[in-house]
Amino acid sequence: MDNNFRQVKDDLMKEWFEFLEEYRFCYSTEEDKKHYIKFDEISERILKNVPKQNKKYVMKQLDLLDRNFLDYVCYYNEKYYRNGFVDGVQLIVGCFIE
Repeated sequence: MDNNFRQVKDDLMKEWFEFLEEYRFCYSTEEDKKHYIKFDEISERILKNVPKQNKKYVMKQLDLLDRNFLDYVCYYNEKYYRNGFVDGVQLIVGCFIE
């Protein structure tokens, strides 16, 4: 099989992930809400206990941590969902190739 499904130009799977992300945030169940990362609440509690002269620095680091964590989650989800999907497609296609 010459097709490389892992490298695409028109990335429908990425668009699907973005759609699901928007959809899930709008229609979360109570169970989903229990497992949210409460980053803003945690950040506020940390900042309340930081001396005034260090708040700006700590706030910047917390923002960096938040962005880094979000990037990691997006990377991880895309990598493993995409690879799992591609593996499944390749298994199915392999059944039809002689």
